Formats: sequence, C-alpha cells, structure tokens
Amino acid sequence: ACNTVVPTHLRHPTLSGSLPLHRLRTPACATPEHTSLPRENTKSTFLKMAACCVASCVAASTAPRVATSTTRRAPGSSTTARVPISLAASAPARRGIGLGAVAEPSSSPAPAVTALPFRVGHGFDLHRLELLSEMPDLRLVLGGIQIDHDRGCVAHSDGDVLLHCVVDAITGALGMPDIGQLFPDNDPKWKGCTSDVFITEACRLMREAGYEIGNIDCTIIAERPKISPHKAAIKGNLAKLLGCTEDVVNVKAKTHEKVDSLGENRSIACHTVVLLMRV
Repeated sequence: ACNTVVPTHLRHPTLSGSLPLHRLRTPACATPEHTSLPRENTKSTFLKMAACCVASCVAASTAPRVATSTTRRAPGSSTTARVPISLAASAPARRGIGLGAVAEPSSSPAPAVTALPFRVGHGFDLHRLELLSEMPDLRLVLGGIQIDHDRGCVAHSDGDVLLHCVVDAITGALGMPDIGQLFPDNDPKWKGCTSDVFITEACRLMREAGYEIGNIDCTIIAERPKISPHKAAIKGNLAKLLGCTEDVVNVKAKTHEKVDSLGENRSIACHTVVLLMRV
C-alpha cells in the first residue's frame, strides 16, 4: 500500500509526477475510523486521505496571500533588515499586469502642473531683418529696448526676439504651449502689440502655478548691431518685466561669423534657458 499511486483524476495540477502515499501526511479531516480500518480496506482509505490532501492543496493555492517580509538595505547603511511588507499595499494599482492593461485612473484629477521643486525651460526665436529704407515701419527691439539700426524685425507684433524667446522658455518649463499657440499671429488683436504683454501673461501663468524665476540666461545671435553697449539697459528692463533682481538675469551676445542669414545680417535670433523655483 505504501507504493500506491494517487489516480490521475485526484492529482492537483501543480503536483508533478506520481505521489507515493507514504509521503502523504494524515489530513486534519481524518477521523479515528480512518486509522482503525482492517488491512484489506487500507488502499481505499489511503485514496480518501489522498483526496483530502489534494483538496487541502487546492484550498491553500487559491487562498488570499497574506503579509510577508523582505530584506531591505537602508540608504547609506551596510546592514540589512527584514521588513514586513503588505502584499495588498505593495501591489501596483493596475489590472492585468503583463497583459497590456493600463493603470487604474486616479480618483482625483491630476494637477495642471506637477509641483516639482524646480523646472527648466528652453526658448528659441528668430526673426527676419529687412532694411528700413524699404520697410520704414519696422524697428529693432530687444528686451523692450529699441536699438538704432538700419534694419528692423519683420513680425506680427513688435518682433522682440529676446522677449519672445523668454516667453517660450517660461511656458516650456511649465509644460505649456509655445508663444505661437498662446498668441497666434493670425489674431488681429496682437498686431503690432508690444512684447511686454506676452511677458506679463507668461509671468502670470508662472506664478499661478506656484513658481518664481530662479535664474535666466539669454544669448542673442546677431552680426549687427553690436549688443554690448545695450546689455545693461536690456538686462535691467528684463529683470523689471520678470519681477526679479538683476543678479539672476544674464544677457550675452554672439555673432554668427558671417554664416547663413544670421551672419549676413538678414535675421536675428536668441536662445534662453530659465530655471523656475517652487515657492
């Protein structure tokens, strides 16, 4: 009887191969009668006991998992400790992991701007320059300061390449649309508008999201005119428009070594990087 094998229909799917009955433990459901039966009934008794054990295995495999523990290393420590982990708490809040399912939607709406401690944005803008002798209504404005030059920017607004670039850097840091979407050039109300209006709106969005200027770095690219004589005025006005101190504002200028439209004085461009800090 010790070498009797559990019939196929009584085997649990997770139990591989034959299971000698001498390896089975007496189940909790066994009664005294099970152990006092005559020898000729031993085989049928063991089969009943095997069925009870299989049923116990099925129940154990389908029961909810309980809390367990895992080994974790504390940050900066060389020792480990076993920490109890709740399976329900540690399981990801999603259905069908590994089956292409998506995460469960949050019960509360996500904020428009994630509250990160700081955010970085980059802006770029370029405008075409045309001779004032051909288009006398044009002018060259940088950072809200009008610059004397024989050419002016062709643009829907005043063409202030620096302020447009700053607006894009701020809205970019906030994950918001660029200046072309916020102030489309096919909207007549922005025709000839001074760019300080755009800066005011960008700063409003920034402060409503809970941020202030950490620091800002601008690089103007133009073959002519020379920007150095106007840097101080541009920097001071930009700090005033942004509502920050001048020591967190930097304005640099470069030529384009006579290469392409920038180097041929047919266009002017600007790059800006801004750091926004949570307040």
